[in-house]
Amino acid sequence: MAVERVAVNPWAWSAEMGYNQGEVVSGNTRTLFCAGQTAMSGDGKPEHEGDMAAQVALSLDNLEAVLGEAGMSLADLVRLNVYTTDVDLLFQHYGVLASRLGAAGAAPPTTMLGVTRLAIPSLMVELEGTAVA
Repeated sequence: MAVERVAVNPWAWSAEMGYNQGEVVSGNTRTLFCAGQTAMSGDGKPEHEGDMAAQVALSLDNLEAVLGEAGMSLADLVRLNVYTTDVDLLFQHYGVLASRLGAAGAAPPTTMLGVTRLAIPSLMVELEGTAVA
């Protein structure tokens, strides 16, 4: 049995913003729970201090790397949690995230949370995903 995904949107506004309120996943599946991905280099050093757009892009790159290692892609995301130390600044650069998800055909249910700080103080955004394939 193939994986079937059905978007659940009691209201149209969230789909217009690029995410579904929920997704029902059924069939034979593999589930990947990803740790939060941040703007860390391959050798574990924080990158792009003070540059939200660059941190979002690198966090997405790192999330894609984890997904790819499991044979998955952004299109397989069924949940995305976004943690940020500056919600207003993130909204100014949300297009970086939305365009990459849109290009992948992904509209995962998403929650954005403003937090006091992340594990490394210079980091401003962390992306935590769950994927099913």
